[in-house]
Amino acid sequence: MTTRTRTRGGLLASLLAVALAGCSTVTQPVDPAPVGSVRQPMPANTKIDPELGAAGAVDDDCDPTASLPPDSSIPASSTMAEIRQRGHLIAGVDQNTFLFGFSDPETGELHGFDIDIAREIARALFGDPDAVRFKAISSAERVDALANGDVDIVVRTFSITCERLEQINFSTVYYVAGQRVLVSADSTARDISDLGGKRVCATRDSTSLRNIANSTPKPIPVAVDDWSDCLVLLQQGQVAAVSTDDTILAGMRAQDRTGTKIVGDRFTEEYYGIGVPKDNEDMVRYVNSVLERVRGGAWQESYNRWLREDLGAASPPSPKYR
Repeated sequence: MTTRTRTRGGLLASLLAVALAGCSTVTQPVDPAPVGSVRQPMPANTKIDPELGAAGAVDDDCDPTASLPPDSSIPASSTMAEIRQRGHLIAGVDQNTFLFGFSDPETGELHGFDIDIAREIARALFGDPDAVRFKAISSAERVDALANGDVDIVVRTFSITCERLEQINFSTVYYVAGQRVLVSADSTARDISDLGGKRVCATRDSTSLRNIANSTPKPIPVAVDDWSDCLVLLQQGQVAAVSTDDTILAGMRAQDRTGTKIVGDRFTEEYYGIGVPKDNEDMVRYVNSVLERVRGGAWQESYNRWLREDLGAASPPSPKYR
């Protein structure tokens, strides 16, 4: 696991400074019909989509939590052997979600729970947790990055769904989260049901955005590229709330404890898995073998380092195989 070289307070101060600096550079309006008080124009990469609806039909027999049985062997012609020959693992990750995957503004180094998990796969392949090249991708780019072969794996708060399983493959579940709501400290909203007709932010092509659109009474989904964009919009008063997994919201609140609060109970269960290209079933089995080992200690070590303070005690979820 990576060693935490700076205090959480120091990282928070640096990250908050970056977020506040971003607020002053938003200049291009795209929203023709503002709802509520808007102090600055919406960013150009923001999409307001009141018509966003449910996902398409998927296989009724699909169990998204079940993955292929583990196998730690590395045959000569396997995906893992090709990665070893290259000399490094390529992992698609986040660099904007505090606690899970974020870039230290001062050093540029990536830290967080998901980053630690990716390093454990590199450790298994090479005996070196640093034998990994991180590729920062947005939520919307996760599936395409795998389908196009741009990365070997994606470790990026990636919810396993039957719809996604039609295009890519997933490891076993390594973390269970749940969607909640982040609002400003002075908001009277108590949960998602109090946000009908109000703008609620999430990243584009995320399960969170679709869950917002399917809530009753229906909020107005606002799609952005990164979760840090949602926090900035909330701080600017351009959205009434951010709604996504409680893990991601905890990172946002940690960056702005006096100005934000998390409200309501979980209204979904989100099963995080490691994304793998569809045809690389040998890599799925290998990753699952790494997760079997990680659950024995390294998972807890990383969780305690990054998440326990904000999310309380937790244990790794048990794997389910098909």
